Amino acid sequence: MKLFKEIRSILLLLAFVLLATSPAFADEWQTDYKAALQQATKEKKMVLVDFTGSDWCGWCIKLDKEVFSKSEFKNYAKKNLILLKVDFPRSKPQSAGLKQQNQELKQKFAIQGYPTVIVLDSNGQQAGKLGYMEGGPKAFLGELDKLKK
Repeated sequence: MKLFKEIRSILLLLAFVLLATSPAFADEWQTDYKAALQQATKEKKMVLVDFTGSDWCGWCIKLDKEVFSKSEFKNYAKKNLILLKVDFPRSKPQSAGLKQQNQELKQKFAIQGYPTVIVLDSNGQQAGKLGYMEGGPKAFLGELDKLKK
């Protein structure tokens, strides 16, 4: 009986993890550039590429807190964007492949500082460049809307 309860607990935990990581909970940021571009082309959405130092850059943390974590932004993103985080952390571990991809993207888009937000159209062409701005989600989304053409 004890073994049955343990197995049931493990299965419930596994089901929760699988559910929480499914596309239905997709206000998550992706980290795979090629996959994000493929999804953007398929869904005809823009790609918002956030170049960030998520665990050390004060302005990056502020942008996340004041814009990206707000429901207004998340609702907009679900309908209009594929979210891609290109992170350069100091303390968080990353795979060698992810570090290499992020360095290549940093060079490709000539990133000079953080946060830098590159917006790509659904074909992967750069539509604009943003950064931190005052005014929360409303101001940020207003700038994003100007890039839709």
